Amino acid sequence: MFDHHLTSLLPDTERSRREFVLTSLAAGFALAVQPISAQTISTDTKGITADEVKVPAADIEFPAYRTMPEQGKRFPVVIVIPEIFGVHEHIKDVCRRLAKVGYMAIAPELFARQGDVSKLENIGEVISKVVSKVPDAQALSDLTRCVDYAAATGRGDLKRVAVTGFCWGGRMTWLFAAHEPRVKAAAAWYGSLVANPRNNPDFKPDPLRPKFPIDFAPTLATPVLGLYGGKDQGIPLETVEHMREALAKGKSGSKIIVYPDAPHGFHADYRPSYRKDEAQAAWQEMLAWFKAHGVA
Repeated sequence: MFDHHLTSLLPDTERSRREFVLTSLAAGFALAVQPISAQTISTDTKGITADEVKVPAADIEFPAYRTMPEQGKRFPVVIVIPEIFGVHEHIKDVCRRLAKVGYMAIAPELFARQGDVSKLENIGEVISKVVSKVPDAQALSDLTRCVDYAAATGRGDLKRVAVTGFCWGGRMTWLFAAHEPRVKAAAAWYGSLVANPRNNPDFKPDPLRPKFPIDFAPTLATPVLGLYGGKDQGIPLETVEHMREALAKGKSGSKIIVYPDAPHGFHADYRPSYRKDEAQAAWQEMLAWFKAHGVA
């Protein structure tokens, strides 16, 4: 259930701007990621269904992209958590790829209440105007609603639920794996692991993001596969190693793979950061991880 107290975490200006709640998903790619790379992958819908759906929360119905095979009755479920650019064409394509190999995939627009990231022209605006105003508690509640939705359709198998996400969604993947006991496996793509990765002396904690993956790594129960780039300028390798050490204190069986020459965003085929070989290898690692933990 959506926690009504979440509205108290939002600035007054945000609580009064419910008219900006998104009612539909973006078409195409977010403006902030233009121009689109020639390497961009486009997956067709042959043999699958792909559509926009509404997922009910206590305060709104937020839009999500759902895909699944055309044939079959009950499918393993993967919740796909977007980057800061929301559910634009790349995330939709990821969902179609998952449907092609047998999954029901659901990608929720987790920024629906705060604004439309797809129409902002640069990354700075995307973060400052929308993403920075999204409480973790709100996002986690919406993700739980996606699992509920998958069950309510009668097509999703709640005994086989996984989650994956990229960048902002990578961090949320770690958090959701710790938060939602119905998640059996997770794959987090280059999500931040600690609150202050550069040890900035002027760092101030964000009350909307009170915990980071490293905070609960020793008590994590769900197996998470971390997929990281050795040349990621935003996630120092020492923080990845600290996360490995923290995970080793627990019993989740989680692991982290680092691709030495890959930068941040190496799976994002529509951006210059894309690294085909590493992206394809990591995708196969993810699918194998899900299968090994009963989500296939």
